[in-house]
Amino acid sequence: MALAEALVRFELGWPHMHLFALLCLVAVVYKLTIALGERRDAIRVFANFTGPPGHWLLGHVMEFKQDGTDLDKLIEWGQQYPYAFPLKFGPLVCFLNIHHPDYVKTILASTEPKDDLAYRFIESWIGEGLLVSKGQKWFRHRRLLTPGFHYDVLKPYVKLMSDSAKTMLDKWESHVNTSKSFELFEHVSLMTLDSILKCAFSYNSNCQTESGTNAYIKAVYELSDLINLRFRTFPYHNDLIFYISPHGFRYRKACRVAHSHTEEVIRKRKEALKAEKELDRIQAKRNLDFLDILLFARDEKQQGLSDDDIRAEVDTFMFEGHDTTASGISFILYCLACHPEHQKICREEIIQVLDGKDTMEWDDLSQIPYTTMCIKESLRLYPPVPGMSRKTTKPMTFFDGRTLPEGCLVGTSVFGIHRNGAVWENPNVFDPLRFLPENSSRRSPHAFVPFSAGPRNCIGQNFAMNEMKVVIALTLKRYQLIEDPTCKPKIIPRLVLRSLNGIYIKIKPVDTQM
Repeated sequence: MALAEALVRFELGWPHMHLFALLCLVAVVYKLTIALGERRDAIRVFANFTGPPGHWLLGHVMEFKQDGTDLDKLIEWGQQYPYAFPLKFGPLVCFLNIHHPDYVKTILASTEPKDDLAYRFIESWIGEGLLVSKGQKWFRHRRLLTPGFHYDVLKPYVKLMSDSAKTMLDKWESHVNTSKSFELFEHVSLMTLDSILKCAFSYNSNCQTESGTNAYIKAVYELSDLINLRFRTFPYHNDLIFYISPHGFRYRKACRVAHSHTEEVIRKRKEALKAEKELDRIQAKRNLDFLDILLFARDEKQQGLSDDDIRAEVDTFMFEGHDTTASGISFILYCLACHPEHQKICREEIIQVLDGKDTMEWDDLSQIPYTTMCIKESLRLYPPVPGMSRKTTKPMTFFDGRTLPEGCLVGTSVFGIHRNGAVWENPNVFDPLRFLPENSSRRSPHAFVPFSAGPRNCIGQNFAMNEMKVVIALTLKRYQLIEDPTCKPKIIPRLVLRSLNGIYIKIKPVDTQM
């Protein structure tokens, strides 16, 4: 009897199952039709731009080996296809890759939003902060956050940056006068995290002196790698497929670690400010920081930022404020180790300016022009953010008459622009004199864009430059940097520029008689 009832239920249910399968098939066919239409449109849109041949299905994905040669491949293609060329990632995604200042100024001078593909993958981590927000929300947040980067706010940070740098340099004593090189990036990442927490959030983490690997930095590395993997694996562009995948599980786990870190910082500050209602009263007790301004920001309607908005901006600045500067500082130290003649000039300049002091002060930052040129030259060769992308919301015409319609993805290869042989003579040579005022004035202002340019440029670029100057100055005052020729960095583009095999140098103490 039970078997008979089961058979009846099966027979009655079969048409419904058949109907469900049919609906699934129709949905797949519909999606495939839309996808093929989008592919056809993309081919037509980029018809005026020739580029390297790619696989009929995978596009150029397999050309990027993730072995430290990918950025060289972009430079090679840039020599064959001046100004810009299309790159396809999978069967549906196509970017116009720009690598010349005459083209990049058109996109960066606009307020076009970040693209809704690669940047969408990062939203669940950093929310809709300044990096990814668009339209009126971006305008409002940019206006509310700008006071947080006024020089009156940045000025007290110099001492805090110096303190964090000195903690790192003290730890380096164990590497002095040894024959072995050591890896920089991990040390510098801890130092810049310590610095951003002290400066922007008045939060003492002791992350540089704690034993073991810092959980937040480990999570940032994991998130950066997984976002890059998701972009390159086109089935992962589907939210559901990525969510149920092992990589999606790892991504959510790393997000929870990153979010718990920032939530703890915000929670402690809110508790400390319960009795305070005005910035003036806080400023009477201590220096204002970025988080103070974030919590008390009000627009013309006296509306502040929501809790979600505050966390998004904290997540954004926590990541952008430590990881990009860690990349920049690490490669600057590497460049100076490789070029002792420039390192020597920088050290002499720094020792003269510091005049016996063991810390940097605000007024010192503008007194080290040669060191600043070396920093810029390293940022040219190794830009911390090697690329960025936008999506056109209206037709865009470039200087040579070629046009893109609404809805196109446009990638700016910062690395490609900075190493473009048509713009820079001997582009792979480290030459700080390129940034002498008379030489800079002869170049397009869009030939050097480590912090982007235009209305959506990096709001924290002065903070970043100040920290780079402080750290480089105090490092060169104390140590001589020596290249390890057996361990050259294999650079890879992630959310920031990294090295597959780390960044290694040797050090020895500076002669105190100098």
